Amino acid sequence: MNRKPFFTLMVWFVVAFSIVVGCQPAPTSVTITVSAASSLNDAFQDLSKQWEQDTGNKIAFNFGSTGQLAQQIERGASPDLFVAADQKQIDLLDQKGLIQSDTKALYGRGRLVIWTKPERSLTVKSLKELTQPEVKRIAIANPDRAPYGMAAKQALESLGIWDTIQPKLVLSETIQQAQQYAETGNVDVALTALALSIQKPGKWELVPEDLHKPLDQTMAVPKSAKHPEQGKQFAAFINSQKGRPTMQKYGFILPGESIAKQ
Repeated sequence: MNRKPFFTLMVWFVVAFSIVVGCQPAPTSVTITVSAASSLNDAFQDLSKQWEQDTGNKIAFNFGSTGQLAQQIERGASPDLFVAADQKQIDLLDQKGLIQSDTKALYGRGRLVIWTKPERSLTVKSLKELTQPEVKRIAIANPDRAPYGMAAKQALESLGIWDTIQPKLVLSETIQQAQQYAETGNVDVALTALALSIQKPGKWELVPEDLHKPLDQTMAVPKSAKHPEQGKQFAAFINSQKGRPTMQKYGFILPGESIAKQ
């Protein structure tokens, strides 16, 4: 039997199969857009590196105040995930039919802190100490736009010192900006997010949670998302066994978790 034709046929088959396989499009990575509260800036810069490495996808972050980000979605913005600094804005968007309701998830309870630069001799261990004459300028995020700013206002009102403190206040657009004001020395003290200060040199004290409404930080996928599946994947990663250690590192805790003083 002449095996040459059979052998030649097999060679051509292998070559043809290789060409067909080689012409198949390789899986393409996507870049998702994540609109996130500015208190998440440091945590998400760390967290995204691992997710990008695991999935091959990329993330473009849009950080800002929760109120501003919610307004952007109302006006037609299409992030693949909205990660807010509270639950209220997510619920309001859901009521307007702009959120995939089944994607709403708590990712951590934010904590408000009193923060000062490490080299400052000034030490403030409680909100009432903000009334001291040596404390001249205090940064907080705008209470009308930022949940951390609203929490700061509520805490000061709870102690009956809001009116006394008001002349000292320097309002910022975001909580990250309030932190920066303190870091650069433009203010004496910042009422800021634990997540933005816990990994930085400085002196911080937790504000008692019972002085303000809980900062139950929630996320959801908007109905306008261009890559909703990838948005859901990143949301799941945030609360996964891989993601939680990073979130805890920056002070975002879930029920049953605790904050470690640095």
